[in-house]
Amino acid sequence: MTSTEHSPIRVVIAEDQALVRRGTALLLSMASDMECVGQAGDGEEAVKLTLLLRPDVVLMDLHMPIKGGVAATREITLALPQIHVLVLTTLDDDETVFEAVRAGAHAYLLKDASEDELLEAIRALRRGESRLTPQIARKVMDQFARLARSTDPANSSAAAPNKSMPEGLSEKEERVLSLITEGSSNRQIAQAMCLAEGTIKNYVSRIMEKLHANTRTELAVMASRQRRRL
Repeated sequence: MTSTEHSPIRVVIAEDQALVRRGTALLLSMASDMECVGQAGDGEEAVKLTLLLRPDVVLMDLHMPIKGGVAATREITLALPQIHVLVLTTLDDDETVFEAVRAGAHAYLLKDASEDELLEAIRALRRGESRLTPQIARKVMDQFARLARSTDPANSSAAAPNKSMPEGLSEKEERVLSLITEGSSNRQIAQAMCLAEGTIKNYVSRIMEKLHANTRTELAVMASRQRRRL
């Protein structure tokens, strides 16, 4: 385990409601492996703090003054792609969810998530994984499916062979991708395939490169979209 993995997970909280912001900071302070290094009350401040403090994770509300959470997420992920943005919001309409994922969000939780779910999602981001609540995952997949129907030829099924996975992946890569789509972590995939966790991380990196996916979340919804089209 590297020194980075031993160090606390540094988090910036972007939330316009002061009470929620302070409560979340208190929750993080009670976790031995996390620390809140900054708090922002609007999207513009969130971008400035993130660029200054370089945290591991940004907890991002979407409905904020001055600059919205989607725009702030896009700026952060473009400038610092190594920083993980975890959307934590009450907004669950299809368009907002899709925009946040496309902006680079690595995880998307609703504010009715439990404290344990939030903490585990933050830890998952440190491990290079993503988190979507089930209802949000469905919305993202539905949105990708609608996009595919609007851009694909009407008879595209006749023009392509009936494959369950995208072309160009090895058998093991297809298996890894399938398990990612089911929500499995790298550790769980390693156990299922009897491989080292580091090997799985390498597989995930190669799959993302082959499919031109920017995040693990986008990789999962791309595979889910492919399945729904067949």
